[in-house]
Amino acid sequence: MKKKASLEEAQRLLLEQAVTVGEYRVPLAAAAGKVLSQNVFAPMKLPPFDRSPLDGYAMRAIDIRQASVAKPVALRVVEEVRAGFVASQIVKSGCAVKIMTGAPIPAGADVVIPFEEVEYSANVVYIEEVYASGSNIVYAGEDVAKGELVARKGTVVTPALLGLLAALGVEPIPVYKSINVALLSTGDELVEPPHPLEPGEIYNSNLHSLRAYCQMLGAKTVVQNTASDEEEAITDRLQEALSQADLVVTTGGVSVGDYDLLPVALKRLGAKVLFQGLALKPGSPAMAAVFQGKPILALSGNPAAALIVFELLGMPLLKQMLGRKTVLPQRFSATLADDFSKSSSQRRFVRVCLEQQGTQMYAKLVGSQSNGALQSMAACNALLDVPEGSGPLPAGCVLEAVLTSRFV
Repeated sequence: MKKKASLEEAQRLLLEQAVTVGEYRVPLAAAAGKVLSQNVFAPMKLPPFDRSPLDGYAMRAIDIRQASVAKPVALRVVEEVRAGFVASQIVKSGCAVKIMTGAPIPAGADVVIPFEEVEYSANVVYIEEVYASGSNIVYAGEDVAKGELVARKGTVVTPALLGLLAALGVEPIPVYKSINVALLSTGDELVEPPHPLEPGEIYNSNLHSLRAYCQMLGAKTVVQNTASDEEEAITDRLQEALSQADLVVTTGGVSVGDYDLLPVALKRLGAKVLFQGLALKPGSPAMAAVFQGKPILALSGNPAAALIVFELLGMPLLKQMLGRKTVLPQRFSATLADDFSKSSSQRRFVRVCLEQQGTQMYAKLVGSQSNGALQSMAACNALLDVPEGSGPLPAGCVLEAVLTSRFV
């Protein structure tokens, strides 16, 4: 077990426990947002035939090699072909075919001239300009060659990728199965909205934030009843959660108070603790364990602390268990736009809003940085990574910023 793990150590220890839970095949209509479980190779060319990218006339370039304004070339229009149909004739010398966008290029033709570039009268088209062979033709396989790798295992199926797979006739789609995440809150003070609050009670915001994180990534959630601050109650809830899920995320009960019983419950359960405590703020009490191959991530009950650690540890863990190939959050260099007056004896993650001004990225502080402040968490789009041992930071210093899940 690692005590006071660094962020990078904690990420490594958790990701070593992350395994996918299988794969299956889904129709195109159900594939959006899922993660490919296999490389996908093109079963055909795209486009599958030479086609016209515009409305015009298909002809032979050799027939118009002498065309000019002074001496237009006249070609007889012998046929019209629209998308979804094939020309019945070969384009021969002195002839042209009227063609619509997306229609196959007729045999014999090697150039398409737009309607607006020609004169047309009585089934004859007049060409006043020379066009090279291949002009305005989209050739078969120009976009995708048959057998080409079009999407790698671990890629999220985006709308554009879904369109590409559909265009290639790929169905069903091989994807990873979703995972079940059990969410467990501990604390006698927690109440579900909109139940009226009694003195000393607070609404359980962490549950709803964590459920939303999971839903954003396509994971399924199993919500456990809130556990009271009793060792047996927490242990029972953990056992129930582990029986229903592939991953368990808890909030509350991980600090060093008399009623912080999550570490005791994990020991009683027989779970292997991966790390206890993080060398960062906020969220330093967080810990992680594994039981029968299932990871358990235990977060602080303070809302901002819980969400920041989930951004840094929980989201990468979820992404890897869902099969994504890129799991760690993106980092950017950013210039601090405001003075940050606190010294940081520990590494600290500060809520900021990144704004680009010209070629420079600026990080603007967004409200209270306390462990429990939620408004600043809702307003930020990044976390500024302040190194251990930093004194007050003046505006203008350059640090790394970690993008939050607003950009997932």
